[in-house]
Amino acid sequence: MMTSLKNKIVLVTGATSGIGKSTAAKFAEHGANIVLCARRSDRLKQFSDELKKKFGINVHTVQLDVRQAQKVESAIATLPQEWKNISILVNNAGLSRGLDTIQEGKISDWDEMIDTNVKGLLYVTRAVLPGMIERREGHVINVGSIAGHWSYPKGNVYNASKFAVRALNEGMKMDLLGTPIRVTSVDPGLVETEFSIVRFHGDKERASNVYKGMTPLTPDDVADTIVWAATRPPHVNISEIVVMPVDQSSPTLVHRKSN
Repeated sequence: MMTSLKNKIVLVTGATSGIGKSTAAKFAEHGANIVLCARRSDRLKQFSDELKKKFGINVHTVQLDVRQAQKVESAIATLPQEWKNISILVNNAGLSRGLDTIQEGKISDWDEMIDTNVKGLLYVTRAVLPGMIERREGHVINVGSIAGHWSYPKGNVYNASKFAVRALNEGMKMDLLGTPIRVTSVDPGLVETEFSIVRFHGDKERASNVYKGMTPLTPDDVADTIVWAATRPPHVNISEIVVMPVDQSSPTLVHRKSN
């Protein structure tokens, strides 16, 4: 029997763009109530209004940078009572910066990737997980990447951060053995979002070339996968899903049409 999402509380980080935005909308479509966490307050309000109007669900917004440990802890601790019982946590906030060799890499880029992709995921999980354990109900879904399965040239620190997500996903499941808490990693290949624009510091032309001549995944494709994992019967844990476009078979093997 599928797990119903009706009236469940789902917290999504990085919820106002790309995969996070699509994931929040897909859960809302299934009747879940959504806690939207993101850095940009204007986008939070706009998206919150959209979800309420379209799906008739409840939405709570939290302006939050997951890199700030004390603010993460405070934000979760001070959620209104009716929003405290988080059933599903989607650790989506993440980014890549630069595409450089280690000897030419920018330390500020490294810090941003590690602080967001690894430490941010840990901060949010640490704040949410004890409540799930106490209530004996919950599901942590980590958005990883195929970059956590295969290294690629100049991916070094981003690769390392996503390999870390994969290791943390496995470690969480071990630590939670004997509880009913589920842990899943959804690891996509090329998805056309703002990801490459962020990676190349706003260079839209360079970002568009990443997807040139091929058909990438859409954020909805990944969101569908996340919701599918969340709706399996309670005794079923989807530990890891790798999802790629048909035009891709590894980080560096991509079929591109000539015209």
